[in-house]
Amino acid sequence: MNTFQQQSDLMITCPWGNSPYLADEIRALGLPVRSVNNSSVLTTGTLQEAMVLNLRLRTGHRILFLLRSFKAHTPEDLYGKLSGIPWEAYIAGQGYLSVTSYVDNIGVKDARFANLKAKDAIVDRLRKLSGRRPDSGPEKKGVVVFFYWKESDCSVYIDTSGQSLSHRGYRKIPLKAPLRESVAAAAILASGWKGEQPLVNPMCGSGTIAIEAALIALEKPPGLLRSRYGFMQLKGFDSSFWQKLRKEARRSAKKNIFRQNYCF
Repeated sequence: MNTFQQQSDLMITCPWGNSPYLADEIRALGLPVRSVNNSSVLTTGTLQEAMVLNLRLRTGHRILFLLRSFKAHTPEDLYGKLSGIPWEAYIAGQGYLSVTSYVDNIGVKDARFANLKAKDAIVDRLRKLSGRRPDSGPEKKGVVVFFYWKESDCSVYIDTSGQSLSHRGYRKIPLKAPLRESVAAAAILASGWKGEQPLVNPMCGSGTIAIEAALIALEKPPGLLRSRYGFMQLKGFDSSFWQKLRKEARRSAKKNIFRQNYCF
């Protein structure tokens, strides 16, 4: 089976307090909501469905596709368990890899050490199988692996988003903004506004609330203007399927609703 058609847990992170609105978005896309925490929502889906979520979610930050959960007490345990994951199904030997983590383990004083052990486990397996290894570093320009390691419990994910989904792609000259796009979208959704009435935006600055409101009113997915996602670097990525999703999103978006009736 193609890796993009395999089903697993999808952990979707979000800003603190956004989760009720994120859960509503997930349900509206036809996926189940299995649990809701203050800063994340758990659902189930495939990597193809993760592509849909990356394109359409307004209030989330990252879509994490679970590869495996296991017990690991030491960095050596972590290395051994990660070495058993079939990374060759997801990462090309000539690709690029970055590893991020949340680590709360008594035997690890610096999360960067755990990240290094994880990276070594992945590239050592790939080098052993193919004779090649991906380049690696902190830039999220290739495959992004995230692992959550608290005490002895460890879960390993593919970060299908790469950069946070709050980076929409519509700011050509990014400046420091006081309000994240995902938080602005949640505030608008919380108000119940859907573009059927005028919106007064009393805030000055970078226009985040106005832009997010316009996207909501137009029913335009916020990911349409963004050109790079983590899932694009995975083996098995179907570019034609992605372009089909984008084409459907553009076709279904409303047009010209602000011509006479709305002022931002």
